[in-house]
Amino acid sequence: MHKVYIQRAIELADQNIDSGGGPFGAVIVRDNMIIAEASNKVTLQNDPTAHAEVLAIRKAGENLGTFDLSGCILYASCEPCPMCLGAIYWSRISEVYFASDRKDAENAGFDDSLIYDELARPMAARRLRMVQVSDEKARVLFRKWDTKTDKERY
Repeated sequence: MHKVYIQRAIELADQNIDSGGGPFGAVIVRDNMIIAEASNKVTLQNDPTAHAEVLAIRKAGENLGTFDLSGCILYASCEPCPMCLGAIYWSRISEVYFASDRKDAENAGFDDSLIYDELARPMAARRLRMVQVSDEKARVLFRKWDTKTDKERY
């Protein structure tokens, strides 16, 4: 059954290339039913976060009425990038299957190695300058959240 969903993700990616988008597609399945599917819309929407996996996760959450996608399986035409992988972990998707890998994507001009390399470096050694500006008011927010009795954990 996995092959059918991988093939659908590949088909979405192929159609997206023909529509002017990037070569990426994703399908989310639960109980052997497609819950959501999407293709990469980065250039079509001028949105650097509009990767197929992220868009499919957004649709799945909307369609299921929850942010918790436990029990869902994501099928992607290519190995998810670090951003998408973060979204996959946050959504609690249970499994991921993919066709091409990051090396295939790199060979086509989609190189995520900079991000993987940067994450392994200490913050002070990264190319992107990141500076913490400590403020007690920001820490108060976490104490406020911690004591909130009617919060929905995510």
